Amino acid sequence: MRMLHTSDWHLGRSFHRESLLTAQGAFVDHLIETVRSERVDVVVVSGDVYDRALPSVDAVDLCNQALRRLAAERVRTVVISGNHDSARRLGFGADLIDVAGVHLRTDPGRVGEPVVIEEVAFYGIPYLEPELVRVPWELPERTHTAAIDHAMTLIRDDLSRRGPRSVVLAHAFVTGGRGSDSERDISVGGVAHVPVSAFDGVDYVALGHLHGRQRMSETVRYSGSPVAYSFSEVGQVKGSWLVDLDQGGRVSAEFVEAPVPRPVNRLSGRIDDLLTSDEHAPYEDHWLQVVLTDPIRPKGAMDRLRSRFPYTLTLSFEPEGGVQDAVARPKVAGRPEIEVALDFVREVRGEAADPAETDLLQKAVEACRTKEAMA
Repeated sequence: MRMLHTSDWHLGRSFHRESLLTAQGAFVDHLIETVRSERVDVVVVSGDVYDRALPSVDAVDLCNQALRRLAAERVRTVVISGNHDSARRLGFGADLIDVAGVHLRTDPGRVGEPVVIEEVAFYGIPYLEPELVRVPWELPERTHTAAIDHAMTLIRDDLSRRGPRSVVLAHAFVTGGRGSDSERDISVGGVAHVPVSAFDGVDYVALGHLHGRQRMSETVRYSGSPVAYSFSEVGQVKGSWLVDLDQGGRVSAEFVEAPVPRPVNRLSGRIDDLLTSDEHAPYEDHWLQVVLTDPIRPKGAMDRLRSRFPYTLTLSFEPEGGVQDAVARPKVAGRPEIEVALDFVREVRGEAADPAETDLLQKAVEACRTKEAMA
């Protein structure tokens, strides 16, 4: 049995207001090419198919294309819902779609019912919000560990009667995993972490939720997201696990790297150096997070940076030597508005406004006064 383990597509997600649908579409193309070239039997998608419970029309269309193309390749696909998905919406028509070889497992009540493919039982554990399953499952505590433990008890009970090789898909934060800024906190509603030992007793566990590929053990792995969704993911290699499961249930896996339409990176330094140094040339087509270290905040910094680095998305200012000791808060009450505004410019930039800026601020103050007088 050869599987391709992927997760956290987050279809429809933007990156600092920039659409990632083109990059996500490139991943879908890569996914289909990998299925063909590696003769994959089953694709498993471990949650967060969409980025939000009500995905955009374009995101739904891309998901439809992906599942339709996988079905056309006659590869079986098993999908669970993650904490970003609406379980009910993603799972709509699951029984009908099963016929096409696409198996949507989003209902916690069905975690003990496997999809059996070539004598391998695939169990789907969708994201389990403890508060929603605590009462129906009579959980002893309001934690993710309690929810996963109960789900795994149902799975082990079924396996004891069935006895084939087994694969579990789960969307959870396993203890020891390394997170990133782009993952939604799932600690609300109970303790978030789940020990890796919770998944003992199955041949392979395909995890979703964390966006960096990680091996929690030889048989418990995160595939990570196929695209970088935050600057905390700089340097991460994106892709999927290609997993072979032999007749005895032994696992071997290799990582298949996904295409990177536009890398993400960070740059730091003085603006003149960033704009002129050849050392920064490789980053001209990257999504960038830039930190300026000039002692005085440069004017028009974003426009100047984008003249060389058109995909600069965020900009911050951290002057060399750190921020100077704070001075006493200036008096505001009773002072002319223009003086307060000019003091603010001097405080945040480190130098006074020039005559043109002073004139613009004066006009803005007068416009506000006129609007108030007419109200």
